[in-house]
Amino acid sequence: MKVILKENIENLGHIGDIVKVAPGYARNYLLPKGFALEATTKNAKALDHAKKHLEYKKNKVLEQARVLAAKIEGLALNLSHQAGEEGKLFGAVTNMELAEQMKAQGIEIDRKKIILAEPIKHLGEFTATVKIHPEVNATLKVTVSKA
Repeated sequence: MKVILKENIENLGHIGDIVKVAPGYARNYLLPKGFALEATTKNAKALDHAKKHLEYKKNKVLEQARVLAAKIEGLALNLSHQAGEEGKLFGAVTNMELAEQMKAQGIEIDRKKIILAEPIKHLGEFTATVKIHPEVNATLKVTVSKA
């Protein structure tokens, strides 16, 4: 019996694969558990349509991420903090503060997506990486000056 897999099944195949299995395995395990559909022309067409829809949605999200990355690349945050004589800050600039500054500039990003190699504890210019999408990263320029 041929079935279309709806889940990744070890030693059998991946989502969307059409595989031949024993009829009992299909009737008693794969179909009732929702791991597969019977391989009919109707189900094959529905699978193709779902794949196209998911591909379109994925491309749309990726394009939005690239547009946001371009905005972030063009952004430079200027922060002023109290600092000691040697340029060492009282406290540190964290990703939470950077997220708040970006929100003030009109770009909302979750603070967990802003990655600093280490907390900023000195005056100067720094860069932070913003992970917008698994395939799209942006570099944010941060300048810390004395208040």
